Amino acid sequence: MAVPKRKMSRSNTRARRSQWKAKAVALVSCPQCRSPKRPHIACPECGTYNRRQVTAPAS
Repeated sequence: MAVPKRKMSRSNTRARRSQWKAKAVALVSCPQCRSPKRPHIACPECGTYNRRQVTAPAS
């Protein structure tokens, strides 16, 4: 099993980890009600997906 020969310095470790960024959630507008929603998921406001009613709308 491969094992590091030397301890990795803090600066090298932190420089590598500096790229671990969380992305903001992608949002698109619903074609039916124009409220923001996540892509490829039924709209939580009006309950439509792909221009079809799939769930009961939120009241």
